[in-house]
Amino acid sequence: MIAAPRIEGVTRGPGIRFSFDGRPIDAFAGESVAAALLAAGVRLLRRAPGDGAPRGAFCMIGLCQECLVEIAGRRVEACRTPAAEALEVRRIDGGDGG
Repeated sequence: MIAAPRIEGVTRGPGIRFSFDGRPIDAFAGESVAAALLAAGVRLLRRAPGDGAPRGAFCMIGLCQECLVEIAGRRVEACRTPAAEALEVRRIDGGDGG
């Protein structure tokens, strides 16, 4: 199920699948949404308000908030959100707050 590049020899949870803007993303239980998206080749997670500049995962520890995405109507940090089966994740395209 998982075709994305990952470090060899690491023990992982079972394979799961969630969606990002309707695109299926293969992941492992226990990894963050940001890690799964990066492994799937997704770099653009949102666009900044005002100028629409592209934003993506940066610090990967929840300090910078560059990886904000929308899940269930809430803005969350993708790097601090565990990937889960059938999760629906959406890109934030500018507007107020990110």
